[in-house]
Amino acid sequence: MAADALIDAGAILALLDRTDRWHKVCVETFQHLRLPLMTSEAVLTELFHLVGDNRYEMEAAWRFIGSGAVRLAGIEDAELPAIQTLMLRYSDRPMDFVDATLVHLARRERLQTIFTVDHADFSTYRIDNRKRFRILPPTRP
Repeated sequence: MAADALIDAGAILALLDRTDRWHKVCVETFQHLRLPLMTSEAVLTELFHLVGDNRYEMEAAWRFIGSGAVRLAGIEDAELPAIQTLMLRYSDRPMDFVDATLVHLARRERLQTIFTVDHADFSTYRIDNRKRFRILPPTRP
């Protein structure tokens, strides 16, 4: 099944953590999204790094991933130069590898919507150097 939007690690964490300041708005937003949401392996790596050794949060993250809410999009070796180019283009920000994979997937999969709490970065990034992301949730808590 094709995805309509991308999801970042911060949004996943906000969904899972009731104490997160973004939790309520992310849950409300999530209820209106068509699933699955697309993400990258780098996002999952960041997610589990941020969860750390908290067993409850780790299990909650695995349940979320296993629920079918996200679809993991692969990135081939041949696509790495395009990701490197993105990171170099935004070196003044700077763009990290995780964000670069999502911007790359947005271009490759023709997606403009991203579910993220990282408004500052994703309002700066452009798809194909011109298209802005539609950032959900649209407002900050």
